[in-house]
Amino acid sequence: MSKREKNIIARRLAHSYLSSIISISLVLLLVGFFGMLAANATQVSNYFKENIAISVILKGHIEEKEAHELDEKISALPCVKQTRYISKAQGTEEMKELLGENFLSIFESNPIPISLEVQLNADYFSPDSVALFTASMEELPQVDEVSYQSSLINAINENIERIGLILMVFIALLLFISFVLINNTVRLNVYSKRFSIYTMRLVGATRAFIRAPFLVKAVFQGLIAALLAVVMLLGMLVVVREQFAQLFNVFEPRMLAVVLSGVVVLGVIICVTSTYFVVNRLVSLTNDELYY
Repeated sequence: MSKREKNIIARRLAHSYLSSIISISLVLLLVGFFGMLAANATQVSNYFKENIAISVILKGHIEEKEAHELDEKISALPCVKQTRYISKAQGTEEMKELLGENFLSIFESNPIPISLEVQLNADYFSPDSVALFTASMEELPQVDEVSYQSSLINAINENIERIGLILMVFIALLLFISFVLINNTVRLNVYSKRFSIYTMRLVGATRAFIRAPFLVKAVFQGLIAALLAVVMLLGMLVVVREQFAQLFNVFEPRMLAVVLSGVVVLGVIICVTSTYFVVNRLVSLTNDELYY
């Protein structure tokens, strides 16, 4: 065999090896991405629940001092995560942004009252609990009106469990697809060595001896692909941190570390398992089956 032919074969093998690593890493990237969503599903759902605000609008004659006292009283309730105090001046500025600078010209006096935006803890975010809280707020003598998006609250509560179930089914399906894709990639890569395997078998090599170099190569292949997927996942987390800082703070570092470690372990296990079964099958091929 000439040097040129050897170089062509070497390039083809390198291209095949690189293609298999990229294919495996992309599959592991998808598994890792949805794994992170599943691992932090509770935190993400709590994030959306706790960012739904209930507007408590006070009566027009309520003074700043009394409003601040009420704000402190509501903030101390166990069901309340936090409150946002909106003074008359601040409320006026917000209405100007919505209605224009001259919206007050049609009124004899400023009609914008003091209001509070209340965010509940996720544990109290249910239609019954929210309704009970709003009823207790409406009974306060300082409160004129309580408003919130009841349809949004109902939609979130109805869909959280459904989304979680769909996500788990999708991850299970993705794991199955990833195993099939990685198994096919490894099978094609090992199948190209079938003649070498047949030659080793003819000279008396045992199955364990034949499998050993392929399994070692599979470990490195799975490890490289998994680390590449981990790097891409970390890049995605950096983007989330820069673009959605509040959402990123919801993620638990411990769960993220578990998912990233799981991606590495999964990549190695799938590659080694696929290689093991493929090599066992190729060792059993007859001379005629090598060409089909």
